[in-house]
Amino acid sequence: MAIISLSRIIAFWADQQPDRIAIDHEGAAITWREFEARTNRLARAYAGLGVKPGDFVTIALPNSIEFLESVFATWKLGATPQPISARLPKFERDQIVELGKPSLVVGVAPGEYDPTPSLPAGFVPDGNFADDPLAEITSVSIKAMTSGGSTGRPKLIVSKVPGAWDPDVPFLEIPLQGGMLIPGPLYHNGPFMWAMIALFKGCTVGLTTRFDPEQSLATIERLKLNVAYMVPTMMRRVWALPEEVRNSYNLSSLTVLWHLAAPCPPWLKECFIEWLGAETIWELYGGTEGQGSTIIQGTEWLTHKGSVGRPVETCEMKIVGEDGETLPAGEVGEVFIRPLSGPGTTYHYLGAEARAIEGGWESLGDMGWMDAEGYLYLTDRMSDMILVGGANIYPAEVEAAIDAYPGVRSSAVIGLPDDDMGARLHAVIDRPEGAVADADMLAHLADRLVKYKIPKSFEYSAEPVRDDAGKVRRKALREERIAATGKAPA
Repeated sequence: MAIISLSRIIAFWADQQPDRIAIDHEGAAITWREFEARTNRLARAYAGLGVKPGDFVTIALPNSIEFLESVFATWKLGATPQPISARLPKFERDQIVELGKPSLVVGVAPGEYDPTPSLPAGFVPDGNFADDPLAEITSVSIKAMTSGGSTGRPKLIVSKVPGAWDPDVPFLEIPLQGGMLIPGPLYHNGPFMWAMIALFKGCTVGLTTRFDPEQSLATIERLKLNVAYMVPTMMRRVWALPEEVRNSYNLSSLTVLWHLAAPCPPWLKECFIEWLGAETIWELYGGTEGQGSTIIQGTEWLTHKGSVGRPVETCEMKIVGEDGETLPAGEVGEVFIRPLSGPGTTYHYLGAEARAIEGGWESLGDMGWMDAEGYLYLTDRMSDMILVGGANIYPAEVEAAIDAYPGVRSSAVIGLPDDDMGARLHAVIDRPEGAVADADMLAHLADRLVKYKIPKSFEYSAEPVRDDAGKVRRKALREERIAATGKAPA
């Protein structure tokens, strides 16, 4: 095969496998032939509303066949999909629309962004629109994803990858005409790209509205899926299922399970390796910006426990100290990445500036170190660092220790104001079974952490502290607790 424009890629697979399922959303399914016809009609409806090549189309739809149809209809017009959460507060959505200036907003009430046209969720094009192929055109950008900015306002990460793909090129261990589980929110970069690349390669995508551990296993069994996308939060919830439930599903079709987007506790990774096999478990570290990434398979991880792998062949990485110096192996500093294609070749921001240093090296804001073999080990996000009495504490380390306690699903460690130490550590713990006696938790942590890293207070919740994309909003948790006490931030 050769590179195929994304305006033509559904048609290519519809010719090859017209009656095979393209997308299955919790049992509702469409074939490749139907997918092609429906997106052709939808693209013509979008064009009638003024969508042109080079435009953004903001897509505020939940996980659904409709979401995927909207994305491909956008590509068929040479425009760029710009997905956002369907549950985004209007204030934040308004900021994104103002920043991106899309020619169409999908998933909101008509008239909401006049004079920019809007379409509600559930929109069906008029039957008069033809369903035959449109003229071939290739979008200059495959996606424009949203992210939080350092100013507190959203930013857009606009890819410089054009809307075209070669299905034959090996990528992410996704087989041609296989099957992919996507249980994460499609407005996040990871689920979005894994789902799209699976479709580019002619795979059936098994999609869920939101993550449910048992439903995910049942979907793999029902559709005989080969590849699954997860984040550690999802893995933790799968592992929390009763063993007899977890082992009651036939997962023999599954050859690859990807996890990314958040640190995975070593104990959890070891459990999955023992359960599914080391050759099945893969991890990727990288940013939406696409400057570079690391990849590691479970077999390799067993000899480099805790590592997220070595840089892929398209990039280089280094660890930088506080004074801008390149650090030697074994020393913790800020992780910087540079694509071999050159600085600025993979993306550009709208609404923000890259954190770059001399030579075009860029940081995603992560701290870590590299060993003598070039394997990267992450310690934490720079922005999450807590200063307690002059000591730098990285919450991920403390959270990993808390998460190892029986029954804990996830946790978030934050720094609350303290007149003496500047900040004190407070842990918000997601444990559906209920609270743990402080003495028991302290004894557990004393075996894993130096004394100054042990939280001074704990609170328990049956609600997840991480979302389905594995993200934890420590800043929001901290601000809520400060507001409740009426004490000014330290």
